Amino acid sequence: MKILWLLNELPPMVAEQLNREGSNKEGWISGALSRIVREDMLSLSICYPVGSEDEIKDSEVSLASGVIKCFAYFEDRKHPERYSLLAEARFGEILKKAKPDLVHIFGTEYGHTLAMVRTINKLGESAPKMLIGIQGVIFRCGEEYTCDLPEAVVNGYTFRDIIKHDNIANQQAKFLERGEWEKEAIRNCPNITGRTDFDKSIVEGLNESARYFAMNETLRTPFYEGGWDIESCRKHVLFVSQADYSLKGFHILLEAMSDIKNKFPDVRVRVAGANICANSCLKDRIKLGSYGKYLNNLIKSYGLEGKVEFLGRLNAEEMKREYLSCHTYVCASSLENSPNSMGEAMLLGVPVVASRVGGIPSLIAEEEEGLLFEACNAEGLAEDVIRIWKDDNLALRLSQRGAHRARLTHDADVNFMRLIEIYNEILS
Repeated sequence: MKILWLLNELPPMVAEQLNREGSNKEGWISGALSRIVREDMLSLSICYPVGSEDEIKDSEVSLASGVIKCFAYFEDRKHPERYSLLAEARFGEILKKAKPDLVHIFGTEYGHTLAMVRTINKLGESAPKMLIGIQGVIFRCGEEYTCDLPEAVVNGYTFRDIIKHDNIANQQAKFLERGEWEKEAIRNCPNITGRTDFDKSIVEGLNESARYFAMNETLRTPFYEGGWDIESCRKHVLFVSQADYSLKGFHILLEAMSDIKNKFPDVRVRVAGANICANSCLKDRIKLGSYGKYLNNLIKSYGLEGKVEFLGRLNAEEMKREYLSCHTYVCASSLENSPNSMGEAMLLGVPVVASRVGGIPSLIAEEEEGLLFEACNAEGLAEDVIRIWKDDNLALRLSQRGAHRARLTHDADVNFMRLIEIYNEILS
């Protein structure tokens, strides 16, 4: 069977051969691709985004299972709220060249998903089959974007926000606008995959005639080896995988840190990703957005100077080291479907504290495999962290049972065979 993947990001193993920068943001793509290159069960081509029309080209890479054709398409990631008719034209060209039996679209977060759905539906009887894989649900993320931030912060502006016309309220509006494209794409695609009760309910609400296929994700290879050890971890250290914008709830964690610090004065939090709070020089202050400014105010008001460290962009091995060395992983988002980082933490046996939102309750049994708190509730978050740090037996139980659950959820063999099964069912 001939499959074309439409991707949001270029997987590192392909990027390396194309001399481009890859992305670890969507690790399940790399996980699935790793399985495909070890097997010889399908012919795969991929579409990936580039930031300039001059970069649009067709190419090939040689992997273990053979040659993969790669087709670049332009997408303006600086302005993802702008829909591109050029993408529809490019996808028409790609479909003629690749001649896929099925197009698998990963995610609904960007306009290219709707562009591909529209392009395929215009082809009529000659069109390939199509399948959308739900990742996040952006219209719901837009609805929960501010995560209980004060209105003055949501509607406020820094110099950077004025120049870019991109304060928190603007960012939320852009999410909601992209969410309308997402809804149209889901309504017009006959086959959808998902993995949680939350995303299934979204699909059923938008397209009751669609076939919904349950399929879990395979994560990046390094996270299937090694395990967290309560004796060797750095006590009273929290690890957070992302804090770039308000939806991720980092301000809620900072509020919780105030209570945690009263019980554990040596508490620290380590954050993967860029330091959005940086303000040590004029250049930093010019680039500082409203959310970063608000986080800085919280750090100062709660006396957390020196307790928050941003680690920069981390690859899989660096992320793994952070998981294994922390005492607890925290996901404080106001909405998630199936957070990749939580799955990685659970696979390694790291005790998890997460918000009880979206698809998270489908992936973790509360009190047995992790502790859950109400969204945007700093007091509940603090209580859960303190419970784990005061009770090693609880930490060990969550570690062992969480790892067991994650090994089932993210079983690479099972998930790969399920993917092939879904492809076969759609094409039969």
